[in-house]
Amino acid sequence: MARRRQVYEGKAKILYEGPEPGTLIQYFKDDATAFNAQKKGTINGKGVLNNRISEHVFTLLDHIGVPTHFIRRLNMREQLIRQVEIVPIEVVVRNVAAGSLSKRLGIEEGTKLPRTIIEYYYKDDALGDPMVSEEHIACFGWASQEEMHDIADLAIRVNDFLCGLFAGVGIRLVDFKLEFGRVWDDDYGRIILADEISPDGCRLWDMETNEKMDKDRFRRDLGGEAEAYQEVARRLGLLPEGEDSAVLDLDSHRKRRGK
Repeated sequence: MARRRQVYEGKAKILYEGPEPGTLIQYFKDDATAFNAQKKGTINGKGVLNNRISEHVFTLLDHIGVPTHFIRRLNMREQLIRQVEIVPIEVVVRNVAAGSLSKRLGIEEGTKLPRTIIEYYYKDDALGDPMVSEEHIACFGWASQEEMHDIADLAIRVNDFLCGLFAGVGIRLVDFKLEFGRVWDDDYGRIILADEISPDGCRLWDMETNEKMDKDRFRRDLGGEAEAYQEVARRLGLLPEGEDSAVLDLDSHRKRRGK
């Protein structure tokens, strides 16, 4: 088999050259990082679960007309995606006070916000992904005003849909991160949703107990990270009850089967 050309490696994923022009293969790792990669570790099977969860969410978003880079899932850890020009802005959508918002403004974690807040962060690990305003984005040309309107509109649509999706399985969507990219048709650039949507980039709390079901379990040394990710997948119908950990680790699975 020909060796694939690696295009990019991030904290949680690797991108490889795709089989067709304009496509990439996105590989989900088990690596876990927090606090701008100051804390590092591994969550067994995370890549498999995030691949499945993100596939599920992006497929549903496509059904309601949200344009995304997702094409199809290839295997346990990989999906085929459209190649995009990433807008260097992380978009954070907040419904409940938690994390840095609580720390910055002294608002008790778990306080329901009077309205949904959208925040923007400049994607630069060396700078710690600083929070920026739309004025900064316009000034430095990271995105046009029209693109920012599209990004904000898509972020609210995704939030409305995900709040309902997770509430239907007893999970509160506290906040989450989105990334967007441009696809080009001749000289016309169009904004579409990129990256992933999974417990890595979402704060998900059980609606009855407020138990954390996301990467905060890793950030705060709560333990049970893999079980929390599995529970999210289970509630979404992606990991049936009684299934043997949904084959979270391919090497272990092959060994058990004697291959």
